[in-house]
This record gives sequence, C-alpha cells and structure tokens, in this order.
Amino acid sequence: MAKQQNVLFITIDQLRADCLIGGLAEHADLPNLRAFMTEGVTFARNFSVANPCGPSRASMLTGQYAMNHRSVRNGTPLRHDTPSIASEMRKAGYLPMLFGYTDTSQDPRAFNSNDPALKSYEYPMPGFHEVTEMRLETSFPWRSHLKNAGYEFDNYLDVYKPVAPNGGAPKLNNPAFYAAEHSDTAFLTNSFLDNMSAYSDQNWFAHLTYIRPHPPLVAPAPYNAMYDPAKLPLPTREQSVEHEMAKHPFLGAIDPSLAIAGTVVGFDDVAATDENIQTLRSVYLGLATEVDHHIGRVIQFLKDTDQYDTTLVVITADHGELLGDHFGWGKMSVYDAAFRTPLMIRMPGLTNAGARINAITESVDIAPTILDWIGADIPNSMDGRSLMPILQGAPPDDWRSYSFSELDFGKSSEPNPRQRALGTTASESCFCVLRDDRFNLVEFAADLPPMLFDRQSNWESENVADKPEYLQDMMRLTRQLLRHRMRNADHTLSLFEITNTGPKMAKRYT
Repeated sequence: MAKQQNVLFITIDQLRADCLIGGLAEHADLPNLRAFMTEGVTFARNFSVANPCGPSRASMLTGQYAMNHRSVRNGTPLRHDTPSIASEMRKAGYLPMLFGYTDTSQDPRAFNSNDPALKSYEYPMPGFHEVTEMRLETSFPWRSHLKNAGYEFDNYLDVYKPVAPNGGAPKLNNPAFYAAEHSDTAFLTNSFLDNMSAYSDQNWFAHLTYIRPHPPLVAPAPYNAMYDPAKLPLPTREQSVEHEMAKHPFLGAIDPSLAIAGTVVGFDDVAATDENIQTLRSVYLGLATEVDHHIGRVIQFLKDTDQYDTTLVVITADHGELLGDHFGWGKMSVYDAAFRTPLMIRMPGLTNAGARINAITESVDIAPTILDWIGADIPNSMDGRSLMPILQGAPPDDWRSYSFSELDFGKSSEPNPRQRALGTTASESCFCVLRDDRFNLVEFAADLPPMLFDRQSNWESENVADKPEYLQDMMRLTRQLLRHRMRNADHTLSLFEITNTGPKMAKRYT
C-alpha cells in the first residue's frame, strides 16, 4: 500500500487570533489548541483575505483573492467551474468530505431557478461531499437531533436564546436550553468521529467546520459562565463612539455600537454598556473553549487510531471578530481584529514542532499547501503560495512582505444603511487593506479618502492619511497596492499559450 496521506482541515468560525497569540490569550482557556501549537507550526501573522463568511471561505477554499473569484458578499454566487481544494483533491483521487458548511452561493447558470441550491447562500462548494449538513441558518440534522433528544421548540431561532434556569427573565449569559452534550459543536464532532473510523485504510480528506464562536452568543452550561466578565480586559477602543466615528466617513456612516444587538437573540434592545460588552465577551470565550474541547477529542481520535502521524492537520479560522474593539462587533470592518486569524499546521515528519513563524501568511495559502503536501498540481488560478517550504524550514527568499484583504460592504439588491449614508453604489461599496511591517493602508472604490494607520505609533487609533509627514509612505503603499492587483489579476488562463502543436502552460510559481 502506498504511504498514507490524510488531510484534516479544521475551520473555526470567527475566532480571533489573539485568543491564542495576543491580548486575550492569557484570558482564554484553550488547552487543546495550545497543545497542538507545541506539536505543529504556528503562523503568527496570518490574515483572511476577504470577509465576511461566504467570501472568506471562497478565498480560503479556492486560493483566490476576492478580486478574482468575485463571490464578494454572502449570497453572491461563485462561478461553478472555479478550481478549489475540493475539485483538485478529487483529481488526486480523494473524496472531499465536508462536515459542516462552506457558505457557498451557487452559480445560477448551473441550476434551474427552482432548484433548492439557489434558495440558500449556505450551500456547499461544488466538489465537496456533504457528509453532515451543519449550517447556521438551517441545520436540519442538528434540529432533528435536538427534537429526537426530547427538546421542544417551534421557532428555530428559539434554539439560540439564553434561558433562565429558574424560569425568570433571561440574562445575557444564561445557558442555552440544550445541554452541552447536545450542542451544535458536540453534534458536529460526534458526526465526524462516528463517520471516520471506516476510512482508516485509505487516504482521506475531511473539512471540519465549526460554527462557534460565531454569534448568536449563547453557550450551554458550563461554558456560559466559565469566564468572569469582571476579570476580562475591556476592548481596545477610543475615548468615545464619537471619536471613533470622526476618524473617517466610512466609520462615521453607522454607529458601530449598534451592532451589539446582532450578537444575541432575544435581546433586541441590548445596550452597549461595559457590563453587557464584558458579559458577551465572556460568552464568546466560553464558546471558544467549547470548540477547543471538541477539537481535543478529534486530535485524540487521530492518535488513538494511529492516524496522527499519517495526517496533515490544518487548524484556522475564516475571519476574526471585533468583540467590542473600536466599539464594533462582527467582521465588517477595516481593523485587524476582523481579519487576523489563527493558523496552525502539523504534518508528519515535522522537524520544527512548536515553531512560531512571523512571516506574513494569508488564507489563500492553505489550499496550495494541502495540494503541495499530497504532491498534487497547484492550479495557476490560485493566488496563494504553498507554506510547505516554510514548514520544512526553508522559506523562499521572495516571500511576501505584506498582506492584502478585501471587503464588500454593499448590497446589490437595494442599498443598505451604510450605502445610503455614504451614497455609494453596489460596485463602489468595497475597500481593500494592505499591511506591511509598519502600516495599514485602506483604499476605497468609492470617492472616499484613504485611511492610514501607523502601527508603530498609535496602532489603529489614529488615521494619519492626511498628515504631510506620511505623504511618502502613502505614495509607496498606494503603488504597492496597484502592483499587487496587477500582478495577481486572474491567472486561470493567462499563462496558457495556444500554439500550432497545442496549448502550452507556464507555471505561476516555481
């Protein structure tokens, strides 16, 4: 039998990188992820290249920047013939098993208009074999699991409401109405463990995607009360919401503190008080700890079945979460907290276990890395680069010196509140961020001024774009941004040449 080469690709939804490296790390109890960091390699400066969920996963799974795959919003279709980790793993003989979701909106050209695939933005990416459907807005298998376990509910959203144990008025950090052994995280993990035992005699690829700690912020006991809100640090923020909104028209278009109401179900009038903010931060960390517990079960399964040393394990998040930073919540933001994500990789034969890599990496690097490890061809369409040389201790001399991210904040059907406030069209309602060792440059498609943050000075608290002393840096970074877009325009076919002896193709990266 050929050498076993399994791949386990775990994605945690909305986990901030600083829960493992940074300000929240000393407050977050994540023992299994920390143990994994000692057994693998940690990439300390990893960024999602797109937000929110659908675009971030489209980029991560296709290896493409959003400017190329153009599935730029939740609900925006991905071209059905886009090469992805799923399509390329199939070419290598693997069945790409999906436990969870990819939030991929299907190409309407490939389906009849009545097809259920065009009725939900949460469909799996083409090429994946959906073993267990676990979607945030539907999750029929989990719903059935709860009902079969004796839980009663008529409205699915009620599942996400905190419930007071004594039957009184619920509090923000009251537990979910289901027990921890019946949570969505437990259900998904159990499904993975129940299904994977039979695959131990063949090469397998599994994409395991956890919804948590994505809102709604409700956790089963004991995770709901695991953290004392009073002992957690306050968010990183300005003197007031008004100071935050005064930085730039984009930031001033909507009061960011209003987004707190979208983090929890059943509390429509929740105010952004410090008490409420800290309480919700504590529930978020509780959900992260719950995910950590179940990832520990998955890793132990690999060890117990003698598959840990035949499996490439990748653990990351699709994007970050503001969690009250800059008075905001969620990931529709210009700030690093929304884009910086954890990335840890362990492969068999690793010689630098426990290493922490400071080279800048991006979510588009994951798919090429997996393909490189199994010896498969990496399509030219993939903008990311394999991390295999870095994992092997030999980083390329020409490795990137900056990261690039994009976010589309508009709607194509009708303008949303931010579009109305800014007067932007759907095509104009987007920005990109370029980060080098010192600066973050934010450029907009609309006629809005750029933002520049000097992280060596005031981090992200001051927009210095209009200060004369930063003019040279603005010019340099703007040129770098332009060159980046020119060099990374869609390469799906651009390196092919049709000749009288047939098509010839050059490789994008050597």
